[in-house]
Amino acid sequence: MNEGYKKYIPFKQIDLPDREWPNKTITKAPIWCSVDLRDGNQALIDPMNLEEKLEFFHALVDIGIKEIEIGFPSASETEYEICRELIEGGHIPDDVTIQVLVQAREHLIKKTFEAIKGAKNVIVHFYNSTSTLQRKVVFKTDMQGVIDIAVNGAKLIKELTEQFEGDTNIRFEYSPESFSGTEMDNAVKICEEVMDALGSTKENPVILNLPNTVEMCTPNTYADQIEYFIKHLKNREAAIISIHPHNDRGCGVAATELALMAGAERVEGTLFGNGERTGNLDMVTVGLNMYTQGVDPELDFSNLPKLKEIYERCTNMRIDPRQPYIGELVFTAFSGSHQDAINKGHIYMKESNTPYWEIPYLPIDPADVGREYEPIIRINSQSGKGGAAFVMNHNFGYDMPKRMHPEFSKLVQAECEKLGRELIPKELLKVFEDNYLNIQQKYQLTKHKVYEESENGKSYVHFKGRMRIDGDAEVKLHGVGNGPIDAFFKALKPINMEKYKFVNYSQHAISEGSDSKAVSYIELKKPDGKNIFGVGIDSNVNFASILGVLNAINRAELENNA
Repeated sequence: MNEGYKKYIPFKQIDLPDREWPNKTITKAPIWCSVDLRDGNQALIDPMNLEEKLEFFHALVDIGIKEIEIGFPSASETEYEICRELIEGGHIPDDVTIQVLVQAREHLIKKTFEAIKGAKNVIVHFYNSTSTLQRKVVFKTDMQGVIDIAVNGAKLIKELTEQFEGDTNIRFEYSPESFSGTEMDNAVKICEEVMDALGSTKENPVILNLPNTVEMCTPNTYADQIEYFIKHLKNREAAIISIHPHNDRGCGVAATELALMAGAERVEGTLFGNGERTGNLDMVTVGLNMYTQGVDPELDFSNLPKLKEIYERCTNMRIDPRQPYIGELVFTAFSGSHQDAINKGHIYMKESNTPYWEIPYLPIDPADVGREYEPIIRINSQSGKGGAAFVMNHNFGYDMPKRMHPEFSKLVQAECEKLGRELIPKELLKVFEDNYLNIQQKYQLTKHKVYEESENGKSYVHFKGRMRIDGDAEVKLHGVGNGPIDAFFKALKPINMEKYKFVNYSQHAISEGSDSKAVSYIELKKPDGKNIFGVGIDSNVNFASILGVLNAINRAELENNA
């Protein structure tokens, strides 16, 4: 047995017996801050160039993000130039605030203030690491040494802000980096001293950003940390509580949602979760999770495919097929029972006119994120009888009766097994056409006439025509009945068709306008007692039914000869 697990130290839980967050719900959107151009960009194999960063910035603005961390302008000339281009090139709308990141170090802070000259709204985001492990391994200092670094940085930032020329609105953000790995009382203490150094007030609050820099605990523990911090912070009204979750345990979204329940007001994350290691928080997922609960995320995700295209092209990253809401397969059902439930959900919504989205297995309407034209149901050998029928209806307008679904499903499954893969919609249509419309015809009508006649107040339908059997000479047909199907069956008596019994039929239009056609689905009982379906299509609805009867008979005769 592998005992490597013994070298790991269990995460220390928070002493919070009166925790309140489990009884809370998320009822409004947080303040969103995108860190795609900083955290996301630094995690790329090939960082974005200027043009890509500008395009990405505008995409973030277009979906409604009002606070955007654009980079670390004191870290490199490239980062500095991007900051200047955004400002000087007029790319920043008046209602959007750019955020610049800087370590709490004097020369870097001064360089950062040079970079933001001319901007209208700026958040100066400074940080230093505070975790127990970082203090022990990296900095080899005690907590007071870490506090001194943060306070000195805060004092310099306040001084430079007071001296800053121009009309720039400068706000402050402080992050005790690796907050979740810091003793909570130490995290509270360093933030309080930074607030004092900055002179934070209710009217001019500091953003206290509490990063889950490396996700080391379960989401409930992170929520405990946030609630503990808020309850123990002096001058709480002079701070905006922000979170910055990562995804090392795969719980970034859950940690964010529970932290919001615990009182966080602001969220830093990236589109689709791009970031160091396993990534940052996925803002798209959190936002749309809120959306499915009837809460407006105040971000526009109505065209996710476009956002995906920009993201993948600018970052050279690829979104997983199972990525929530945007992955290629997230709105796709292969399972037969799932397909059947989705199909019934569509029918229920149409018939009930419900104002709510009530379709099993689809927590969100794909149309709400711009994916209405993508196949929801895909067909393979595991698909159920309702799935193939749904695709035929949704893609091609064929609304087969429910009793016909099992028969068609068997034909589809046989084709899937033959090819060893799923069928795309046009291949599904070909299965339908090959098995119902384009079949060999033992019995073929070469001439026909259907008309009504009244006598003594009663109406009768006449069928007259000619039929070729097995390619031989034509025979004349004539029958009178109470409808076109009955008349046609009467006409078939001379050629020994009494062995087929009519069971049921349904019909509908398959196109609109003056050139519309009708399709009829006819169910017959064969001599062996089993049922078979036929399909007829014609501009005349009566003749479509007659063709359906003949189609069913021809299909049965083909089965007999197989």
